Amino acid sequence: MSNLFKELKDKFDAVDPNEAARHAENAEHLSADEAQALLEKYDRESNIRVWDGIPRRVIRYMLVAFALYCVLINLVFNWETRIERASFVGCLVFLIFLVFPATKNGKKRVNHVPWFDLVLAVIGGFAYFYFVANCTEIINQGIKLNTFQIVLGAAGVLVTLEACRRAVGLPIVVVSSLFIIYALTQKSLKLNIYNIFYTAEGVIGTPIRACSTFIVLFVIFGSFLERTGISNFFIEMANSIAGSSSGGPAKVAVISSALCGMVSGSSVGNTVTTGSVTIPMMKKNGYKGEFAGAVEAAASTGGQIMPPIMGAAAFLMVEYSNFEYGSIALRAILPAALYFAGIFITVHLEARKLGLKGIPKELLPKFGRLMLRQGYLLLPLVILVYLIITKTMAMAAVIATLIAIIVSMFRKETRLNFTRFLDALENGARSTLTVGIACAVAGIIACVITTTGVGTQLISAIVGVSGGIPIIAMLLTMVTCIILGMGVPTTANYVIMATTCAPILIKMGIHPLAAHMFVFYFGIVADITPPVALAAYAGSAIAHSKPMKTAFNATKLAIAAFIVPYIFALNPALLFIDTSIPEVILIVLTSMLGIFGVAVGTQGYVFSKVPVVLRVLSAIGGLTLLYPGWQTDVIGLVLVGGVCAYQYFKAGKGKSTPLKAA
Repeated sequence: MSNLFKELKDKFDAVDPNEAARHAENAEHLSADEAQALLEKYDRESNIRVWDGIPRRVIRYMLVAFALYCVLINLVFNWETRIERASFVGCLVFLIFLVFPATKNGKKRVNHVPWFDLVLAVIGGFAYFYFVANCTEIINQGIKLNTFQIVLGAAGVLVTLEACRRAVGLPIVVVSSLFIIYALTQKSLKLNIYNIFYTAEGVIGTPIRACSTFIVLFVIFGSFLERTGISNFFIEMANSIAGSSSGGPAKVAVISSALCGMVSGSSVGNTVTTGSVTIPMMKKNGYKGEFAGAVEAAASTGGQIMPPIMGAAAFLMVEYSNFEYGSIALRAILPAALYFAGIFITVHLEARKLGLKGIPKELLPKFGRLMLRQGYLLLPLVILVYLIITKTMAMAAVIATLIAIIVSMFRKETRLNFTRFLDALENGARSTLTVGIACAVAGIIACVITTTGVGTQLISAIVGVSGGIPIIAMLLTMVTCIILGMGVPTTANYVIMATTCAPILIKMGIHPLAAHMFVFYFGIVADITPPVALAAYAGSAIAHSKPMKTAFNATKLAIAAFIVPYIFALNPALLFIDTSIPEVILIVLTSMLGIFGVAVGTQGYVFSKVPVVLRVLSAIGGLTLLYPGWQTDVIGLVLVGGVCAYQYFKAGKGKSTPLKAA
């Protein structure tokens, strides 16, 4: 939690004591224990066992060893593919039963592991390492598995599902179990065990390949990057840029949460950690609790689409779309910018509507001085972007991590000693457990889809229902992504949709990268989409607001995420595909104006309150501006420009008319 924010809060209280008193009851910062309790409630991976003393050190060094092992299998070892992946999953399963308890309810006992957890850890680990030790023999014998190998494979799959339930949650286990049951109705148990457990198409399939080679290294990089103090730097930078403007604390939350979420990669985790400070500040500034919690949730969720470090699913996109990561990150820039521009503009309009002020400039850091003093913290990210383009992703992540370690040495408070170095490795390994096991189970689902032909059946069904009309197919795909995303992690959600619905969109003429980006986006926004909007619910818990209302506000704030994917699917110029530099410049300008028009339509305010009819016209104009093409641009400019001009003169030549907050 940033000391800067605490200092700003104290100073702001002094400037406006009446407002502070009015909101004091609900505007207190969360304690560390309260923040952890919220994380455990809404973020499954934060619900871990309590260790102390020698057992704590043993678990710590096991996680550190796992992190180092992940680096070695990428840079030093040259093992057979299945040996590498099976050993990786074996370590995941074994460690999960030591780190994650069976349930998240009840009082946690220190240094306590039930005997059955130890048994499951041994069975799961043994199943995968038996495969490692006998890999060549099993590959040569093909489907001629003996009884012991069938039983061991089945046990390995079941234990993997239980490990996933503990670390990720029940919904993904239910989905994968339904796929397995369907597979058993189509093929024999022996053949299914072989496909799911012993081939590179199942539990150790493409998702685990991406996780063990790319994702884990970037997770470790993120862990070291946080140790450099870059999160506090992002917050200070956001304050220097937007803190003094109307409704400054909310704009600071948008910018800082976007940047911090890019590093952390967790919607719920970032909502709780940064939101425990930004949400009370927003409420104290005059925003309602439902709006403050929604701002933080929407911005934190968008971190997964923010280049250059996008969510884990973006690395899977490399495997399924056959596009290089550098190309994906580059083409994701404008959609991500539109997403956050939509939130930022809406926050600004809300502040103007309520007549809210910003933080006094004298209390804020100066941007120039800040960059001179701490701008070097951006060096690892800059180098990472360059290396992603010029080197392999694994090498890029490792070199960028070394740069982050060097950068941390520049200041005493962030300097990495041996203990902090181990902390970074431990946290990186622990974060890998949840992503990795989700990828393993996603591999099971992908295997069933491929081997049973159910993917082809789903394609035929959706094509039939849509009547071959792309927009209807996209609508059905969006709904499916959001429903899956309510209980399935983004990684698994993307794998399912990339193997089923993305091919449908491609078959209907949509550019392959646009199709994969489409399902990627809608898998992410499930974190703020009712009725299961975990990031929004975490924000509402901090804001002491109504959860469902907070979720609906977050959905409205993230309206760009529901519009932009349709635009780039229908016209990939928004992804800088098949276009020129002048066209790109025009697209950027018109898209930003389009987001502004949509924000005016949803918020109902610009200079003064906007009538319903004009709100509709502004939203329509915004949508036409978002769709590339000079005809639609002209229509959009006329509509949005006309609405703004009318409101400008109606408000008395630009004099803003604040509305009283309800």
